[in-house]
Amino acid sequence: MRSLVLGGILVGLVVLAALLSFLWTPFDPVQVDAAHRLLGSGAAHWFGTDKFGRDLLSQIMVGARTTLYVGVVAVGIAAVIGTPLGILAGMSPRWLGEFVMRVNDLVLAFPALLLAIMFGAVFGADTLTAMVAIGIATIPSFARIARSGTLQVMSTEFVLAARAGGRSRVHIARRHVLPNISGLLIVQASVSFAIAVLAEAALSFLGFGTRPPTPSWGRMLQESQELLTVQPRLALVPGIAIAVAVLGFNLLGDGLRDRLDPRLAARV
Repeated sequence: MRSLVLGGILVGLVVLAALLSFLWTPFDPVQVDAAHRLLGSGAAHWFGTDKFGRDLLSQIMVGARTTLYVGVVAVGIAAVIGTPLGILAGMSPRWLGEFVMRVNDLVLAFPALLLAIMFGAVFGADTLTAMVAIGIATIPSFARIARSGTLQVMSTEFVLAARAGGRSRVHIARRHVLPNISGLLIVQASVSFAIAVLAEAALSFLGFGTRPPTPSWGRMLQESQELLTVQPRLALVPGIAIAVAVLGFNLLGDGLRDRLDPRLAARV
């Protein structure tokens, strides 16, 4: 329960910053102001300014919007493709299920960062490329979870009764399998969101993610490298933002798992 609450609070802070950035930011996050470069924390600039004079708090707020956008789309792609594949593998004859999972393992062999770098080299590095690459790399996780849950549901008595009653596989999958594995998918989505946040930051750091001047937490880290010894604050602020987002989604996933699993909930 504590993990769920703490994770919800941390995620809520990130979402609040992203939503607020649509309505208000202290300063223009992309406006260069050489006269106020490298200012420390103060009443005007709470987190200070970077080497171009841009307000760090404003960049963090707009960067949260970019991070959540990438995470939602990437996890959405993975869930929409991976869940049906996992259900298909769990409900099909053994040879077809094994074939689907072996193809799934082949995709799993490509790390998200490597896949995104390959996509960036071919299609150009931008936010859309990062989203698609992260989404494709996350498909195997959803497929594995969906298949495991489907196999458990297919062995239950109510599914056996539905099959004996002549219900089609599509009906069983929609009416019985998907509702009973939705808890597993929600937990997986939360954990995958944390991975997507970290992957997007890494890609932006390497130059294969969000293009400037759009603020990105990963690129803020990259731009702070040359001043790391004299202005560690420039790396600390986006680094803490990334850590809060990743920790929040991981704790939220753990809390949802404990809440949705009856065996674990009984121990709490």
